[in-house]
Amino acid sequence: MSRYGQYCPITRSLEILGDRWTLLVVRDLLVGATRFNELARGLPGMSRALLSKRLDQLERHGLVDRADGGYLPTPACRDLHPIIFGLAEWGARWAFGEPRPDELDPTVLMWWIRGGIDPTPFGERRVVLHVHFSEARRTRYWLVITPQDVSLCFTDPGHEVDLTLESTLSSLYQVWEGVIELPRAVREGLVRLDGPRDLRLLLPEALRFSPVAPYVRRARQPL
Repeated sequence: MSRYGQYCPITRSLEILGDRWTLLVVRDLLVGATRFNELARGLPGMSRALLSKRLDQLERHGLVDRADGGYLPTPACRDLHPIIFGLAEWGARWAFGEPRPDELDPTVLMWWIRGGIDPTPFGERRVVLHVHFSEARRTRYWLVITPQDVSLCFTDPGHEVDLTLESTLSSLYQVWEGVIELPRAVREGLVRLDGPRDLRLLLPEALRFSPVAPYVRRARQPL
């Protein structure tokens, strides 16, 4: 922990939150990640040892509680929500341009999408969504959507595919983050969606998109 030697609530906050990765750990806790492996999958550039260290620091400062083998945000952590998403709003308006190659990880994106799917619009049926990237380190993923769960598969799960989504990695990231609306991406050929019409119409309702997407959309509206 870095100390600044100034008696100020801002410096005290930075002493707790200013280390690298800490705010991203808090971000993921605030959007519902509670298990160590969930947090690790969403932050693949962070070593598991460092993640463990940051969680210990957050627990020591009263921002997380350990419960049932997981980590739960405390009221102090939840009070950071407007600050974290205030950064999302500022970043969306002033610092969010085209994605850089080093920011595009297909497995991270698919893990985020998996957590952002609401099975409810599909009712009681099982829906298998096959995602195919035209260019990426890994090009194929499958999402098996049931009323009880959404599973991300790295190999063919053996079920009949109901929907196929094809896109570049950059385009699907921008759809997920709210830079491009999914219907527009389909119209412009950035995303190709194949399958029965009723399922194609339900997918945008089931896909809840990134928690920062509303801020990105608002920032891109004319003033």
